[in-house]
Amino acid sequence: MATIAETQHTPSINPAAAFKMGNNILEKWGCSATEKQAILGMSKSSFHRYQKDPSTVSLSSDQLERLSYLANIHQALRMVFSNPDNVYGFMSMANNNPYFNSRTPLSIISTGNFGSLYEVFKRIDSMRSGQW
Repeated sequence: MATIAETQHTPSINPAAAFKMGNNILEKWGCSATEKQAILGMSKSSFHRYQKDPSTVSLSSDQLERLSYLANIHQALRMVFSNPDNVYGFMSMANNNPYFNSRTPLSIISTGNFGSLYEVFKRIDSMRSGQW
């Protein structure tokens, strides 16, 4: 009889592919290298090393979760908007809804605070169901 550990399958995550996906999204949002480093929770040296040699990418659980939120924000924006200018430009647009208070979503997540990334995701995700 198989144990629980033997029957559960955790999909493996390719760190290099996850980093590349997150870096591409942030690039399309118009982030600087410094903003990317803060959002991803990475040091400058690690970030540049990963860009030069993706085979060296090693991500913490915090960084993987940050990348997951970026992918989910991107997916929510793709579901809400059909225009690529809005999909990729929304994060740089001033937002007057509560919580944003005329700030851009990008300026909020660029602080590097994990809670801010979660809060921005939650509000963008709510747009999919028309809760805004």
